[in-house]
Amino acid sequence: MTDKKLTKKDFSNDQAVKWCPGCGDYAILSATQMAMAQIGVEPHNVAVISGIGCSSRFPYYMGSYGMHSIHGRAPAVATGLKLHNPDLSVWIITGDGDGLSIGGNHLAHIIRRNMNVNIILFNNEIYGLTKGQYSPTSKPGLTTKSTPYGSLDRPFSPARFALGCGSTFYARTIDTDPKHMIEVFKEANAHEGTSVIEVYQNCVIFNDKVHDKYTNRKTRDENSVRLEAGKPMIFGAEKDKGFIFEDFNLKEVELKDGYTEEQLVKHDPTNQGLVHMLANLSPETSAVPIGVLKKDLTAHTYDSSFQAQIQSQKDAKGPGSMKDLLMSGETWSV
Repeated sequence: MTDKKLTKKDFSNDQAVKWCPGCGDYAILSATQMAMAQIGVEPHNVAVISGIGCSSRFPYYMGSYGMHSIHGRAPAVATGLKLHNPDLSVWIITGDGDGLSIGGNHLAHIIRRNMNVNIILFNNEIYGLTKGQYSPTSKPGLTTKSTPYGSLDRPFSPARFALGCGSTFYARTIDTDPKHMIEVFKEANAHEGTSVIEVYQNCVIFNDKVHDKYTNRKTRDENSVRLEAGKPMIFGAEKDKGFIFEDFNLKEVELKDGYTEEQLVKHDPTNQGLVHMLANLSPETSAVPIGVLKKDLTAHTYDSSFQAQIQSQKDAKGPGSMKDLLMSGETWSV
């Protein structure tokens, strides 16, 4: 952290930002830069690692260190970087294709290990960079260049995927609400462990308005519930809807039917059962939870345990010598 007051400009550079006009990536980039300025870690102590995809152009536009790595392997690159330099603030930028298809195994294991990094997953339910093929999060029946008669696949839920990998922090935000994105990014950064942030992002060219119901300012209040720890899960333009527990699950109700705000479920991101219920809410049949779904403060982080293990061996055996290591065991001259 620094006492210097940082601004968005400190995390910007002179590169022309090149995404399609109207792409949600612009808003995510801007929110990330503003969030980092408010977090207060100087740009030279920040590294942004990406894979392949539209979202993965991110490092080019950041006034920090970064690397545009290979398809799906950003978690592996970020892991090596964080282990080598534990003081860096490491951010992984990925998409639903890069992260959940070719990179699914890498994403699973960085979450499982609980590295102290932040992962922003752009979810537009399409492959944008390669011109509109269906992705692991595309809805059944979606007609694309690679599914001309409609997709037959069951889509991944990024939330259920991350939770199944043991995610200690999972949040969801939307590209049309910069203020909410900034607050979620800041909360993710403050978490010790792997923070996964799914951003509902619009691909204006190949999957326009895929999230419109819960990102459009005119309709999102009726179709999404903003989660706040300790507060009732209430939503609606008139704040007249909410969730109660019924039959071991969440049920959407309207206050006009005799329910009171006191009867509504209060959000608790540390409650494992509630977290899984929230992840299982279907956008087709229920309001979508937006905000921090899960926060586990009890799990150890891999990188801190790794550094502690190295230090314990140094304390027990001394700092070691590369020459002694190379000359140990059987050696021979040629």
